[in-house]
Amino acid sequence: MVQMVNTLSPEPVGPKNIAYGHEVARRLFDRVRAAVRGRDDVIELVLTALFADGHILLEDFPGSGKTTLAKALGESIVDPRPDPERGLIESFRRIQFTPDLLPSDLTGTSIFEPNTGAFTFRPGPIFAHVVLADEINRTSPKVQSAMLEAMAEKQVTVDNKTRPLDALFFVIATQNPLDLAGTYPLPVAQLDRFLFKIRMTHIDRAAELEVLSTLRQRKAGAGRALPPVTRTEILETRALIEEQVQVHPMIQEALVDIATHLRVDRRVLQGVSTRALVLAVPALQTRAMLYGRDYVGAEDLEALLPRIFGHRLELGAGATEADQVIKAALAPVLERLARATLRGA
Repeated sequence: MVQMVNTLSPEPVGPKNIAYGHEVARRLFDRVRAAVRGRDDVIELVLTALFADGHILLEDFPGSGKTTLAKALGESIVDPRPDPERGLIESFRRIQFTPDLLPSDLTGTSIFEPNTGAFTFRPGPIFAHVVLADEINRTSPKVQSAMLEAMAEKQVTVDNKTRPLDALFFVIATQNPLDLAGTYPLPVAQLDRFLFKIRMTHIDRAAELEVLSTLRQRKAGAGRALPPVTRTEILETRALIEEQVQVHPMIQEALVDIATHLRVDRRVLQGVSTRALVLAVPALQTRAMLYGRDYVGAEDLEALLPRIFGHRLELGAGATEADQVIKAALAPVLERLARATLRGA
């Protein structure tokens, strides 16, 4: 992403082209990076998921900046257009998942109004552009299912009425890898709903020093003076990525071949689903756009497939590193692609 930012032209760009999407992504990256230091790789993956219309699961240590990251992203998106039914949609909402949480605490509920004698729907915190689902594995499977259904369908059902969520709806869920007492681990079938599972480790020494030295500026709202991004710009960027970033048939064949290799690998008990391949395509297209290309290349496969497939694999006894299994499946495919020309599909 740093490469992407440095290669951008400062000149204004017109709509409906790769340069337009590039500029939108740069503004988002700059605003989030001003608030979150030492996480450039994570920010890039988050933006990739946002523009690919996916969701992410962060596995992190306490105090690693997940809330700051999600809030900075939400506050970077403005939407002056009020919703006809629900009014102005919040840019960011945080939901702390607990064992006593109910599905209606997420989706909202109907309240009887004595003055009118009618029920009025009060939307829950899930009606927002960016939703931080904090410690999603600490609530009951029923609540997890309600959340994951909203992620998959972009709608909720309350009192037998289906209510659509906004087209921009984006979830950043977290779980703590250390404190597992009293948790409800997400099964593989539910993990499959997330585009990426990102493991956040401690930032390096230089980044931590930068966090300390910029504490005052960030408390004062670092990045808020930078131009935000509108909801419309993000949706337009999603559309142009789908329309203008080419996916060569060899890339599609590569995805299927890698998935097949993983399914027959003796170290793998549960391989990747067809859904994973479908979700991978817009993610690969988005990464190509972020790096200024209008076609998906082998480098995009190499960078993203371990992130997309890693949490979907169920490994057998003796196999502990999903990345190594995926890299073994990738190697022959990348070698084949290296000899091919993918531009101009």
